Amino acid sequence: MTVQMNGIAHIQLTVNDLERCLPFWERFCGFLEMKTLIKSEGMIYCIGSRTGILVRGASEAHKGTRFDQDRAGLHHFCFRARAHEDIDAVFDFLKGEPDVTIVRGPETSDQFAPGYYSLLFEDPDGLRIEVNHVPGRGHFDEGGRLGKDGAGTGEAEEFKVGG
Repeated sequence: MTVQMNGIAHIQLTVNDLERCLPFWERFCGFLEMKTLIKSEGMIYCIGSRTGILVRGASEAHKGTRFDQDRAGLHHFCFRARAHEDIDAVFDFLKGEPDVTIVRGPETSDQFAPGYYSLLFEDPDGLRIEVNHVPGRGHFDEGGRLGKDGAGTGEAEEFKVGG
């Protein structure tokens, strides 16, 4: 027996700089039409758009340790948008955020999936977040790798995994 998931229910992030990160995440989640469910001095939890984002402060023992995407743990996470125009709107929003670093603005790259359109940024603590849109069913479409008559499982080198 197998089980098919219905997406990711929530993601919990731990940050060092609460003064910069909590306001950013509340604004960003609000822009994504999420609502603040819980808010305190040390955390925020926003829900909507079929997910939840909880951001809390690091413990005193670990405060000050910079995020490193090459260490064990989270490399980045990616929001799935409904349209290319949504990626452009997120990019416009992020350009107005002074504590955000744009790693890569919106671009199309077929290396991950046909029509893959995305942007990549870092929150005020350096956590990497991607927002993407893939038209149709992506790899599951008829012409996709996992669709009818598709090429099947690929090698990591084909997808430049790990960058």
